[in-house]
Amino acid sequence: MATLRLGDIAPDFTAESSAGTINFHDYLGNGWGILFSHPADFTPVCTTELGATAKLKDAFEQRNVKVIALSVDTVESHLEWIKDINETQNTRVNFPIIADHDRKVSELYDFIHPNASATATVRSVLVIGPDKTVKLTITYPASTGRNFDEILRVIDSLQLTADYQVATPANWQQGEEVVITPAVKDEDIAAKFPKGYRRVKPYLRLTPQPNL
Repeated sequence: MATLRLGDIAPDFTAESSAGTINFHDYLGNGWGILFSHPADFTPVCTTELGATAKLKDAFEQRNVKVIALSVDTVESHLEWIKDINETQNTRVNFPIIADHDRKVSELYDFIHPNASATATVRSVLVIGPDKTVKLTITYPASTGRNFDEILRVIDSLQLTADYQVATPANWQQGEEVVITPAVKDEDIAAKFPKGYRRVKPYLRLTPQPNL
């Protein structure tokens, strides 16, 4: 299929995983989700990434985010790999890894980029909202591990901006000022943002983070 775009419905699927049979939409439930693709089992960068993901269990749960990974190998291979991840990364993998040896899910989500590799998936990250639409896509080359601080930062931004008429500026972190969207008229700011605001330019108005 064509590359998924922001706002598209994340395709549903049923697949075997390290935690049994998974129906993707059922697994996500009414919360947020992250789908990671990994080039292969027993690869060094992926091992560190899955360890990092497992260590963020509490951070994801606080944000009502369920995590699921994918690799183009079998369940049996995943289970052996998980032993290595737990040992080398000093953690315990606490989320399913989809077994996509037939590459059906990878093709459904356009995770295989032939110019990079004809068989292995790229390092893609999809954040999926409660409405099952794609809210974020990031694709890394196989040689570059993901920045999980950035993934958490983007989730915080997505969840904040889903509830308020704000956007987050460059390098924004939790607790910092946010941008009032242009759709909000000056005369409506006081009612919507009682903490007040700073008018830098007519189009650049900043307010304290409204959900803190």
